[in-house]
Amino acid sequence: MAAPSTLPCSIQAQIDAPAPLRLWHLTSLDAPTVAVVWCLAFAGTARVALPLWLPVVLALAGWSFYIADRLLDARASLAAKPNSRFPSSSPSLLRPRHYFHWRHRRVFLPIAVVAAVAAAGLVLRSMPIAARAGNSVLALAAVAYFASIHGPRQMSSWRIRLPKELLVGVLFTIACTLPVWTRTEHPELLAAPILVYAALAWLNCLAIETWESGHRSRSPIFRGTLTLAAVAFAAAAACLGLHQPRPALLLGAAAVSATLLALLDRNRNSFAPTTLRAAADLVLLTPVALLLMP
Repeated sequence: MAAPSTLPCSIQAQIDAPAPLRLWHLTSLDAPTVAVVWCLAFAGTARVALPLWLPVVLALAGWSFYIADRLLDARASLAAKPNSRFPSSSPSLLRPRHYFHWRHRRVFLPIAVVAAVAAAGLVLRSMPIAARAGNSVLALAAVAYFASIHGPRQMSSWRIRLPKELLVGVLFTIACTLPVWTRTEHPELLAAPILVYAALAWLNCLAIETWESGHRSRSPIFRGTLTLAAVAFAAAAACLGLHQPRPALLLGAAAVSATLLALLDRNRNSFAPTTLRAAADLVLLTPVALLLMP
């Protein structure tokens, strides 16, 4: 399928000259960045020294996954509109990130393949055989989810029935925390932060879906994110009371992220769509502050 020479004007304006934040999102680097930051923050909380290859694998695998997801979304949408390769009359089908990936698919497709192969090579070379079982289960779960979303219609009978946003949030959090959980001597210290961050990832996905659906009615995201922030702050206070400052700091960072997500939702109509979408992932990077602490 040949690449079109022009795009809808509203999409063209958001893609041709993106600001760094937009480019970070449009190139699918946002989710891998969040994954690596979360993984390292959990490792610091649990006092686990992760080998360098682990966050590299997480970043490469996540990048290839998101590139493939956006290319397949674009391909399916365009195939459904054979007379209009970029159907401006159906803006709900594709987002700027999909247009961007499809227009540059000859670059993104090799990147996704190389990233996936490199991640698999690092796993086979560096991951102990005993540790591959749990990671294999996670990989199979991710593949099953991917197939249920992008598989042929004949597979609809076994499509996953749980909300997509919840599944993405849970799988994302497990991928970020599993390397730390299997290496720490005190996994109980990570239980509350893992639950809070899974809820944060879910609300992040739900917020994006709600914003991009175009509904102007009152969003449930604002109340949900503020509730999560309150829960995270309370859990952080409990950890401080138990003389566990590291989990408390991690929970505090989650509370700040949830609060910022609530503010984005409250002011969502003030942002351009791509800027809002990128900011939704940017606010998840609050644990960076923990990585800068001694």
